Amino acid sequence: MKSELNGIRLKIFTRSFDLRLYSYARELFRCFNVPIVRLTDQTADGYFYTMLKDTECDVAINIDEDAFVVNPEAVIDLVEFVIANGYANAGCPDGGGGCPRSGNPLITNPFFNVFNLELIRTKFTSKKQIQTFNYETVKSEMIAKFPKEILQSTYDFDRWDYEPYYPFFFWLAYNFKTYYLPSQKHQDGISTILYNHQNLPICYHAWMARFYSMSSFVVRFIQKGAGKQKLRIDNLIRESYAVRGVQVLSFSVGDRLMFRLDKLVRWCIKVPQRVMGWPRKWAKWYRRWERKRQGAI
Repeated sequence: MKSELNGIRLKIFTRSFDLRLYSYARELFRCFNVPIVRLTDQTADGYFYTMLKDTECDVAINIDEDAFVVNPEAVIDLVEFVIANGYANAGCPDGGGGCPRSGNPLITNPFFNVFNLELIRTKFTSKKQIQTFNYETVKSEMIAKFPKEILQSTYDFDRWDYEPYYPFFFWLAYNFKTYYLPSQKHQDGISTILYNHQNLPICYHAWMARFYSMSSFVVRFIQKGAGKQKLRIDNLIRESYAVRGVQVLSFSVGDRLMFRLDKLVRWCIKVPQRVMGWPRKWAKWYRRWERKRQGAI
């Protein structure tokens, strides 16, 4: 840990569904020598509030289980940069960058973030603040302040309900400074190489982790053409470990049984969560349809 960060209580948080993937990712950020928290059964926006409630953490590195750290020193340099320059968040734009997304670039996709929780808590009081924040009323102001020179691919500033976590990031970007990290598409055509403020690579993000341990036969009925992700992600894991000069983890029979048991538990919790979320999804789809209908009139 750099001496400049002494006294800063840093933690790593990972929203995780697949214990095997999490184990691969965790091995690459053990070197930070800080507490590592695996967040299971959290909603797409709920785990931000879990981090904020952790008053034993001042700064959080939020990283997905399919994002593999290739340069720990570059990550710590970014943490130091965020703190020193008064940023509340550093992350990859959800559109306009090197990730396979065309969302709103004001939002940072939560596959990787540095959150200055101590700073965010100076204004955050409850989830209701986020739920009542109206992006439409401040959209022009926020777009005017956005560094448009970093945009290099498809994006849409009009997307405001694309993901459940959008309201959180709108509120965050309006009330605090966000540092938008550069990114580049990996040679596999899907994964993202994320860079820090000094343009040094910090992690490789695979995407589509939900299909990692799912049979391609099943995947065909969920998302056409997404059934061959395991080989690609395994290749990215091997590449990330090679960059670090670390031997890829091998797992025992007992480990594999634990992975299966953990997956069963996760599914038993996730399915009811998804069913409970259907009314909200239907309402979102209806709002989108209504806006398109009104635009056609």
